[in-house]
Amino acid sequence: MENSQSLQLVELNDLHISLGGKMVPFAGFNMPVQYSNLIQEHLAVRNNVGVFDVSHMGEFLLKGEKALDLIQLVTSNDASKLSDGKVQYSCLPNNTGGIVDDLLVYRRNATEYFLVVNASNIKKDWDWIASHNTFGVQMENMSDNLSLFAVQGPNAIKVIQKLTEVDLGPMEYYTFKTGTVAGCEHVIISNTGYTGAGGFELYVNNKDARKLWDSVFEAGKEFDIIPCGLGCRDTLRLEKGFCLYGHDINDSTSPIEAGLGWITKFTKDFVNSAYHKSLKENGVSKKLVGFEMVDRGIPRQHYSIKDAAGLLIGEVTSGTQSPSLNKAIGLGYVDIAHSQVGTEIFIEVRDKAIKAVVCKIPFL
Repeated sequence: MENSQSLQLVELNDLHISLGGKMVPFAGFNMPVQYSNLIQEHLAVRNNVGVFDVSHMGEFLLKGEKALDLIQLVTSNDASKLSDGKVQYSCLPNNTGGIVDDLLVYRRNATEYFLVVNASNIKKDWDWIASHNTFGVQMENMSDNLSLFAVQGPNAIKVIQKLTEVDLGPMEYYTFKTGTVAGCEHVIISNTGYTGAGGFELYVNNKDARKLWDSVFEAGKEFDIIPCGLGCRDTLRLEKGFCLYGHDINDSTSPIEAGLGWITKFTKDFVNSAYHKSLKENGVSKKLVGFEMVDRGIPRQHYSIKDAAGLLIGEVTSGTQSPSLNKAIGLGYVDIAHSQVGTEIFIEVRDKAIKAVVCKIPFL
């Protein structure tokens, strides 16, 4: 357990406590895991609108004539395909066949890019990118100066549109604009989020964080908007089969094994690209799959996956009781021979083999 004295605090830490947020250590930060109840928060986002404070995330600004060259070297996706105002999901491959982190790449203009990384990896990612910066790119770590609110759900657009003159209607998924929201200037309005429920993410200077938060909740009153914690952020992303760093992807998993071939482009050379290209061409020995429990039991990270004969064939990376589907679901790596949809597998839950079946992802 992390020492609470050493935890970093987001700008609105005290507000979350006053709202009844159950605070837990997460990625070195004191974060709300839930406010009311996980299922209520989950369903609010899936069907209506909810707000997450995800200000623990990291943000880097890369500027210079060769900013794109640096990004092309350290990321797996092809950032040359980005135009101004576009966002790309990508990852940072390491030298040993795994992933340093997954991230978002925002193109502001041809010489200025904004990277968003996981909270637990801020220093690791910064050091990794800096170690490859032989291009003279100017790097700025903005993580401590920005707050980030994910306003998610089908009614999120109606809430935020009340607060800005930026026309959100035509904005496509994975695009962004910078504008004034609730009187707060220079807010990045991003049509992104890790819930699969639609919505926007708002990057705002810390000094304006409370004003923006309060304005969003005032505008959302008619929709019964509620604050949501990291607990339902996890169940929401899992229903959509989105990978979580430290669970489904890590320092030893290839994006090819994780089903992230779509963000791994061999139209360019990047760190260790030859290794991942060989996996794509020659096939992988293990693969990330989704599964649904047939018998009662909740799968959890690191639980063993076995075949009908009791032989070890893999390991669970994420699992939960899905609030939307009302059944237990999970992700895990299995030997390629057991990765076909419909394959019967067994999850070892408290020394008992519980039946499950490999299924398509997303689950929802």
